[in-house]
Order: sequence, then structure tokens, then C-alpha cells
Amino acid sequence: MTTADVDTDLSKLVGEKTAKALKTHLDLYTAGDLLYHVPRRYDQRGEHTDMRTLEIGEEVTVLAQVLRTTTRPMRQRRGSMLEVVVGDGAGGQLVLTYFQQAWRERDLRPGRWGLFAGKVSDFRGRRQLNSPEYVLLDQGAADGEVAAEVEEFAGALIPVYPAAAAVPTWVIARCVRVVLDTVEMPPDATPSRTRAERKLVDLATALREIHRPSSKEMLYVARRRLAWDEAFAVQLTLVRRKREAAAWPAKARPRRDGGMLTGFDAALPFTLTDGQLAVGEEIAADLATAHPMHRLLQGEVGAGKTLVALRAMLQVVDAGGQAALLAPTEVLAAQHHRGITKMLGAAAREDADTLFGAADTDRPGTQVALVTGSQGAAARRKVLAKLADGSAGLVVGTHALLYEGVDFADLGLVVVDEQHRFGVEQRDALRAKAEQPPHVLVMTATPIPRTVAMTVYGDLEVSSLSQLPGGRSPIASHVVPVAEKPAFLDRAWRRVVEEVQQGHQAYVVCPRIGDTESDDDTPPPGDAVEDEKRPPVAVLDVAPLLADGPLRGLRIGVLHGRLPADEKDAVMRSFAAGEIDVLVATTVIEVGVDVPNSTAMVILDADRFGVSQLHQLRGRVGRGSAPGLCLLVTEAVAGTPARERLDAVASTLDGFRLAELDLEQRREGDVLGAAQSGRRSHLRLLSLLRDRDLIGEARAEAESLLAEDPDLSAHPLLAAQITRLVDADRAEYLHKG
Repeated sequence: MTTADVDTDLSKLVGEKTAKALKTHLDLYTAGDLLYHVPRRYDQRGEHTDMRTLEIGEEVTVLAQVLRTTTRPMRQRRGSMLEVVVGDGAGGQLVLTYFQQAWRERDLRPGRWGLFAGKVSDFRGRRQLNSPEYVLLDQGAADGEVAAEVEEFAGALIPVYPAAAAVPTWVIARCVRVVLDTVEMPPDATPSRTRAERKLVDLATALREIHRPSSKEMLYVARRRLAWDEAFAVQLTLVRRKREAAAWPAKARPRRDGGMLTGFDAALPFTLTDGQLAVGEEIAADLATAHPMHRLLQGEVGAGKTLVALRAMLQVVDAGGQAALLAPTEVLAAQHHRGITKMLGAAAREDADTLFGAADTDRPGTQVALVTGSQGAAARRKVLAKLADGSAGLVVGTHALLYEGVDFADLGLVVVDEQHRFGVEQRDALRAKAEQPPHVLVMTATPIPRTVAMTVYGDLEVSSLSQLPGGRSPIASHVVPVAEKPAFLDRAWRRVVEEVQQGHQAYVVCPRIGDTESDDDTPPPGDAVEDEKRPPVAVLDVAPLLADGPLRGLRIGVLHGRLPADEKDAVMRSFAAGEIDVLVATTVIEVGVDVPNSTAMVILDADRFGVSQLHQLRGRVGRGSAPGLCLLVTEAVAGTPARERLDAVASTLDGFRLAELDLEQRREGDVLGAAQSGRRSHLRLLSLLRDRDLIGEARAEAESLLAEDPDLSAHPLLAAQITRLVDADRAEYLHKG
């Protein structure tokens, strides 16, 4: 009989029926898939699991003891209902309900411990599970079939797996036992020297101990080894890409005196901050080399990243090349186009015939083009001709810049603005538009913790802007708890009216557009949405209510992602011109929108947004001489995670501190991109917070190893492990950043 290995199909090990359930509900196909389907936690009888933290609608498995049972007739139909109260040994309680199943009372007698799996619901303020599956851990209470499953939980630490209703945790544990008992463990890909230096246990031991830990100490050792494998695979992937990119040829774009950049700097009505100057020098040096720049520019909202990027673009134009700025939305692209044209003044000339040799003329200048998907055919042909002949040296656009038929005379720099996921396909598309790979500058308005930058942007050099330009006004932020103090909402609307009466403008932000079940501006799932009792408020509902109610008499505009491009642009122009007092919008205004006269923002259902999103939204006010005000309206009550998150946002304007908080509260998968199409990746254990030092060690080890063996030809097992742990989808996600 051939020994099974990690590539063996689960149907040959656990049976067709169970294997089908594992494939269908958990995306587990092979023995290796199951070995890397590690427990989400480990329970121990009598330990506190705090049942009060269970979220409504969540599929959970809890370890609990039966406290009491009650059987009573149902009022509205014949039959009985069994109600079982279970506890976690530390005061937390949960109600289990079974309809027409009074016979279960024989099993669920007080004092017995078990694992109970089901969906959490709420009835009259009590958390409950309706008809949950369960397995009892007391041998005397189990029949023969259950007793075999109970063997999975004989140890002191009870593994609880990511499960599904059709495949509870104890079924997974039984299958894992079969795999551990029959499958030959995979060879250890990590070099023995690395294991010794980093004090890592061997892979076989780690896989066994992660599923059936003999002690808490061995569980820690196993988890650290498997987390190391994930961190090492990610860092090897990123370091290899960084080394490969550094070896590509590129056209050097050195700084030239007397060109557009010189004139632009001389005409600035303010002094650049020390941070802007320092980062500008880093970028200028990169552009002057014969290898493509790959740099991330991060910084606080309003720190002047766009100005730094424009100076880099002008350096490239002065050197005879073209620079393109990719924006995530048409609204932002149009605003960038207007802003750049205004900042350049006379240098943004329609009569500039060519960008080549622009620095040698008496009036150096270039045309600034705008490319979006909604442009008419005639306008599009005209602007594409300018890109192709080089008369447009600066180009601003959306994803439309990547389309076939958009050709450049000499594309030298690509600047990617916030929210645009610049992946492998997009980079290849842009490279195809240049004779040699262009320089790339990626900007983000969300300050990034060092560990995230190392793990997600590890193939880019990182520059940071933390210093705000002079003249920026302070922003006061307050939580408006309407569930506890309804009158506070009336006061919020009065404050908006007061700001308008003083000659200023305001935003009202909603999570949803409205009038449809699917909104393109709704915050993504998992971004801290806790209250699903009602849908989030919508722009199309709120705007007329405000116009007829607390904001009656004010000029109210509406902006969202489903408006035609020309309407979006018209609304933003009207708002910027002061023709609209209050703009009711979705997160389409989140990034880059700059109207200095706007001083107030009311964010409705603020708990529906993530920390970073709230920080970016808040950055739209206080951009002029008057102080800003941001009001976070919520029904979340004090003491809940949602309220604590909002209180934290209101308490500080430090984007780097908020980024750390965001990382602490978000699921790791949101940051690492765990939700990928197709087969699951095996990045399960790496924690960007808990494993800071481990990630740093993995980075250093990856750089050292690749310096000796750039293509990993001497380490074929390690190369194969990278393919398994960082699959194609995952690698693209990491490449996008």
C-alpha cells in the first residue's frame, strides 16, 4: 500500500461524503490543505470565553457546561421547546433552544461539558443558539459513535477549528487525526542552518503540535514555526521582486535647472516643509538612476503628498519624458487635473507643441491632459493624440489610461494615487506603453505601521511625510451618541447651519447611495459593521429629509458614485465655487477632495466605517484658515467595540496611532488579503501585531539567503513552499499593496 502524502485527495482518507463537505464548505481538497487548516483557538474547561462578546449572526463553537434545562409547551403551536442554559465557568451564559426535541434533555444534563456549534441570535436581550450541533466531552454521557469523536478532545487543550454548519469542529478534528495517523509529513523546506539560528522546531513536530498540543509551551513553539514559514515565504517573494525590479533598465530622468520645476518652485506662495524637501530629494535621486524607481509615499491627510508627486512629475517632463497620475475615481481625477493646471499657471500651456527640450525654451511648459472612461469619442481622440505626440507631458486619468489604444510618446513616471490597487496586470499594461519600465510612485493617505509596510509593501522603498504644512487649521472631532442622547443630533444640525451662516460649507457623509440593494460606495464587509438591525442610511434618503427639515433653506447638493461623470464634475465645481452649502455624499469624497472653505463634516452611521476611512474623511475639512469640525453620529452605545473605535478616532489626529489601532481591530485577513478567489492560500497564522519581531527576522533572513542564492536554485524545497504558501492570487495582492 502506497503511503499517503500531503497531495493525497481527502476522499481517499476520510471518505467521499466527508471529503465532499470539506471541499464544498471549507475549500479543503488534500491532506496538506487539512494539515494547514489550523485551529482558530484552543479551549480549556473552566476557562473564561466571555460569551458576551459573541456577535449576532456569527457562526461559533463554544466550550461550555450545562447549567440547567427547562421543557415547556409552545404557545402558538403544538409541541414543546427545550431550553438549555450553558455557562463558560466564569459567569458568561448562553441559551440553547431545541424545538420538538425534548429527548435531548437525557444527554444535556446539568454538569456536563460540551462543544456547541451554531449561529448566534438574540431574543429579548439574551444571546442564544437555535438547535446547535454539539458533542459532549464527558465519556459517560456519550454513545458509541460520539465517544469516538470525543477522543479528539482528550487533551487539556481543545482545538476549535474554523468550521461550517455542515462541518462542525469535531468532524474536522476527527479528519485531522486520520491525516496525522496516515500521512507522511512533508519534507522540511527551511534550511537546517536557519532552523538552528532562529531556534525553530522541525516542520513535522510543528504540524502535529498545532493540532494536538501536548502543552501550552509546545503549542507556542509550533505556532511560531508555522508563522515563520508564512513570514519567510512572503518576505522571500517581496525581496526577490525588489531585486528583480532593481535590475531592470530604465531611462534616467535627472533634474535640470531652468525648466518647469525650477519655475514652479520659485512661484510657490509658501515654503516647502522640511519633510517635503527631504522626500523630494529621495525621489529626485531615484529618478536620476538608470533603474526604475518603486517607491511608496505615505503620510498624514493633508501632508502635501500630491505636491511632492507633482514636483517629481515636473522633473521627468524637464528631462523629456511624460508623467501619468492614476486616480481611483473620475471625481478625483478631474479635481487633480484642475488643481495641477491651476498650480502650474502659465506653464500649463495649450500652445506647448512638444515636451521635448522644454527646459531649453524661454517659456518652458507642457499641456496637461485628462483621460477618463466617460469621455466622448471626439474628446478622447483629441487627448490621445496629445499623449502619442508628446505635447501632453502631464496626464491625469483613471483606469482608462491602461486601456488598449492609449499610447505615450515617452512615459517616464507613473504616480498611483490612494485606493488604486496597482497589480501585476496593471503594471504590465503600463510597462507595455513605454520602451523601458517607467518609474513608479505609489501614494497612500493612510499612515502604515512598519510591520504592514514591510509585509504588504515590502518590494517598495518607503518615504513618509508626517509634518503638516503651515496654515492648516485644527480639526475638532466629537462622537454624537444618538441612542443615548437623541437631542445631540439636533445640535449637530444646528452647528452645520451656524457654519454656513458664517460663510463656510459642510459635508454630510452616508455609507450608502440608496434606491438599490447593491451600492458601489458601501463599506466592504468586515470593515467594522456591527449593527445589522437596519440598513445603513443612504444619500438619496438623507438629502431630501435634510432639505425639508433641519437644513431647510440651505443649498444642498448630492454626490455619489452612480452619477454620470459630467454630473459629478459639475457638482464638485459648484461646491468648490461656493454655490452649494452642504454636500451630501458617499465616500467618493474620501480622498483628495480639497475645498478649503469646507469646515464641518457630519458622518452618519459612523460605526459603519473603518478607522482609516474615518480619518481620511475627516481630512476633507479644516483645509483652510478656519478650524474644522467632524461629528461622528452613531447608535453604538458606550462600551461596545464600535463605540470604542469612534471614541479613539475622536481623541486623536495622529494618523500613525490610528493606523495601529486599525490594525489591532481589523481582522488580519483584511490586511493580508486572505479572501482570494479560487483555492485558499495557507497564510493563516501570521499576525502583523503579534509577530512584529518574527517578520523583521524573516526579512533579514530572506535578504541574506537571496544574496547567496538569488533564484533559490540551491533550495528547491523552499521555492516550492513559497508557491504553496504565497499562491498566485496572494502574490498579486502583495504586489498591489
